Amino acid sequence: MVLNYDTLKLTLGVIATIGLYSVLYRENKFYRFWEHIFLGLAVGYAIVALWTETLKESWWDKMVGSVPTGGEAGNPGYWAYALLLPIGLMGYFVFSRKHNWISRVPIGIILGLWAGQQVQVWWNRYGPQISSSIRPLLPNTTSSFTVPYIQNPSSGQLEQLRAQVYPSQAISNIVFVFTLLSVIAYFLFSFEAKNRLVKSMSLSGRWLLMVGFGAIFGSTVMMRFSLLIDQMYFIWMEWLTHHILGR
Repeated sequence: MVLNYDTLKLTLGVIATIGLYSVLYRENKFYRFWEHIFLGLAVGYAIVALWTETLKESWWDKMVGSVPTGGEAGNPGYWAYALLLPIGLMGYFVFSRKHNWISRVPIGIILGLWAGQQVQVWWNRYGPQISSSIRPLLPNTTSSFTVPYIQNPSSGQLEQLRAQVYPSQAISNIVFVFTLLSVIAYFLFSFEAKNRLVKSMSLSGRWLLMVGFGAIFGSTVMMRFSLLIDQMYFIWMEWLTHHILGR
């Protein structure tokens, strides 16, 4: 074993991994120590990322502009962006008991801008979902049960495939529309469902929601196992086998 910077770095990573996973046994000081280190690193990284990925590009560069260099044209600066600095600093008056009211000014501005954008935001989020829920239920071709596979299709062939509804797609669309209507029937709380059809659809929606939540929970568990397997590979292969045993 050769003790160098890479080995020391990987060893600290292994100790940190074991410390964070030790919470599975019970709450302990070893876990708390590495949790605080992780949170400190995360906060430090977030502060740097806030400047490099948000403030510098969206505020500072637009305020000061850029000088033409080489063949690239410069951008003019807009001094009005400087007004955002005192507005943002007003938010820190939340820590003052006497001048706490000043912190409500940027909150009011943000809420006003947010409220004005919500109509567009709502449509951008749910409009495509509404349009994609309108699907054809009957096939318009029987040349193939499933969508035929075409290697390196041309634009014309892609347009033709999109215009066709094959039987397999029609079956999937029927299942989708039935699930959609059943879930909507389950959430009809404005009136009492006395109709037998509505009751049956509501019950089906409840079961389908449970199936969907079960699939989401299962994928979440599998994601946790994937992270665990990746960390175990890091410990046993990258650290122990390659750096400690030197194989």
